[in-house]
Amino acid sequence: MFFKFISAVVTRALFILISLIGVWRVTWVKDNQLYWFLTILYLPLVVEMILTLRRRKGMDYKWFSPAIFLFLISIIPTIWILELHHQQNKFNDANKCNKLDSSESIKNIFTNWKNSTNITEAFKASEKLLSSVCANKWILALHQILLILLILGKWLMPIGVGVTRDELSQLLLIFVGTAADILEFTSETLSDVKDNSPQLVYIILAVWTWSMLQFPFHLSVVNSKVDEECESQDSFFTRHRTDIWTVVETLFIQDGPFLIVRLTVMSHFNIMHQMLIFFTIKNLLVVSLNLYRLWVIFHDYRST
Repeated sequence: MFFKFISAVVTRALFILISLIGVWRVTWVKDNQLYWFLTILYLPLVVEMILTLRRRKGMDYKWFSPAIFLFLISIIPTIWILELHHQQNKFNDANKCNKLDSSESIKNIFTNWKNSTNITEAFKASEKLLSSVCANKWILALHQILLILLILGKWLMPIGVGVTRDELSQLLLIFVGTAADILEFTSETLSDVKDNSPQLVYIILAVWTWSMLQFPFHLSVVNSKVDEECESQDSFFTRHRTDIWTVVETLFIQDGPFLIVRLTVMSHFNIMHQMLIFFTIKNLLVVSLNLYRLWVIFHDYRST
């Protein structure tokens, strides 16, 4: 019981910490302290933690994770602001930042910390270093940490009632693949944005936000036991709800929207290169295979 309590608290504390770092970055790049009001978005997560600890002893729900959902609500606006600001000022940002892409630059980080005589100096050195990192590197790091923390957070949080460890392991593996696809989509597609295409940034961020909604919901895995119990029933949707939900996620939440965005980038915005074509074909194949799988499931059902 004590371990579950600690896991629930530590996970949400990490969520808040990463969101807080994101808000700090927003206030710095915008040079406006009013953006600290974004921390109000943490309050629902704190309330959820208190209620979960009191009523459920820290245990998560079976099909839905309120903590992950509220974490996304707290950090997604921050990433939107940083991405939009970077797209508007990316040429100015590139001339006055540290890329930290060499062993020498990374060595300087530890040298500054080592030369600090007290905590205050170390904190100031860290703040100066973090504020000098290139905007695109900052945003990429936030995307990466967000996705990694979603996976680790789900792993660390006490599992919900009715969810087995086998189902949790399957869910985490799905999360890893989903996170890799989402990161590849945002990093590759946003790098193609030109100065005269601000509307494309909104489209990409909207699709990215929509795709992130896969993480709070767990219907593609934890329904598997229900499907086995319903094999004797006649309803197609009742018997194959897990398969149908998996196909729906692919078609309408991830690969389907990704395919539409990439086709739009190529056709409407006249952007074309080798990697964009490859990932477009990859999304097209995934969509086609899932439609084929849906047809096979329906055909087998009609044959029984």
